[in-house]
Amino acid sequence: MSKLKLHPGEWVVVCDGAKALVLENVGDEMFPNLKTKEVYQQEDPPTREQGTDRPGRSFQSVGTARSAMEQTDWHGQGERRFLEKLVARLDAAIQAGETKFLVIAAPPKALGALRQVYTQGLRNALTAEIDKDLVKMPVGEIEKHLAA
Repeated sequence: MSKLKLHPGEWVVVCDGAKALVLENVGDEMFPNLKTKEVYQQEDPPTREQGTDRPGRSFQSVGTARSAMEQTDWHGQGERRFLEKLVARLDAAIQAGETKFLVIAAPPKALGALRQVYTQGLRNALTAEIDKDLVKMPVGEIEKHLAA
């Protein structure tokens, strides 16, 4: 990958399924300077608080055999909802002219979920996708990873 050039005012969105940082390049293309613009955190209560019932059971149509149904993935559903809200916020920012360009950095699983809900406006503003989990790093380290 060649060195990523960030436009002045470009947003860098670093996220996973539970946290998102929206950073803005207040520098220029030669010397990017990322500043935190917005931070989002998903409420993620334990599974026991999200679903109280045991997984269901099904009976075979012939005979007496039964099988267990899979437990609902409450955390996965919460992550998808969180990422959908993030895309809606980013799309609104693009429509309002808050930014013209975006870079999104997320782990592969989150990036896949994001791609499913990208709007056309967001796709047009997207200059790069980075499949790395950078959300737990300080902003200075994120800058170094993007410049590498």
